[in-house]
Amino acid sequence: MTSVPTRVKATLSFRTIGAVYVWLVIVVLFSVWAPDTFPTAITVKQVLNGNAVAGLVALSVVPPLAARVFDLSVAYTMSLTSVLTAHFLVSTGLGPFTAIALAMAAALLVGVVNALVVVVLRVDSFIATLATGALIQSLITMVTNDSSVTGVQLLAKPFASIAQLDAGGITLPVLYMLLAALAIWFVLEHTATGRRLYATGFNSDAARLQGVRTDRLRFGTLVASALLSGFAGVVFASSVGSGSPTAGSPYLLSAYAAAFVGATQLRAGRFNAWGTVIAVLLLGTGITGLGLATSAQWAASLFTGSVLIVALVLTGGRIALPTVLRRRTGKLPGPAQPEGSSDDESRAVPAGGSRA
Repeated sequence: MTSVPTRVKATLSFRTIGAVYVWLVIVVLFSVWAPDTFPTAITVKQVLNGNAVAGLVALSVVPPLAARVFDLSVAYTMSLTSVLTAHFLVSTGLGPFTAIALAMAAALLVGVVNALVVVVLRVDSFIATLATGALIQSLITMVTNDSSVTGVQLLAKPFASIAQLDAGGITLPVLYMLLAALAIWFVLEHTATGRRLYATGFNSDAARLQGVRTDRLRFGTLVASALLSGFAGVVFASSVGSGSPTAGSPYLLSAYAAAFVGATQLRAGRFNAWGTVIAVLLLGTGITGLGLATSAQWAASLFTGSVLIVALVLTGGRIALPTVLRRRTGKLPGPAQPEGSSDDESRAVPAGGSRA
């Protein structure tokens, strides 16, 4: 049995929580670079509040990625619900709860369409969701003529309170992000559905032979992704007091950067909720620090893109390493297996057992 010091050492190793150490380095770097503005409680609140919506979008791509599915329409779904919520409030006179319900119904429809195209029609998820996103954006442009939807209804309570209500300077979207992360973590790590979801992502053929309904799981992840990104759009509209036709566009790259960085943390080679939250705050800290240090406008994009490339290298290495070891030893050394090989999660679902 593994001793406590050994478990603690493994938990605190760079391989397990390397992003936390990088995060600390970034904090120290900007504290030296901008000592008057960065190391303050205001900056901490700014990082948390300013990245809560980004965290929701990043978390929305975790379930599909866990099942080896891409959803590139999340940014467009976020823009859609932002615009629809504002439109229903301002132009139709509907109450906030009805407006939000209708906007979320549209997000649900997007998720179902994505799932039908990817799962039923067998179109590659990368291409399918990108095409869906383009269709959504064309619809938004047709309705709004690329103009933001504004009105006093968006600035009044209770709609404004959805994102602007705070406790001690920490706004409600931070709570939404943590609750979403908690729910995804529980499903992925503590339910049979989560184990089957990982098995689907690692080796869908092996999982299917073990009785896992992989198509149903992928269908569900795309619907869940659309709903969570749609909710992020509602929160965004509440926070800025308008419905923007391009609300989600800046979040797509950072969402996938955070998800892939998160896959290198806590659960080696697995897309997971808390690793994604850590990555979101790491990226947010870096971008906030660059802003406070009055760096060039292109520096934030350079930082995010660089982090994504490094994350892809690290993630790819951690997934490919067991393949090398398996060739040498003939054994399966760890839970993170490349696509096309069986894994512990697949074997965890008994043949003929209950299905997802």
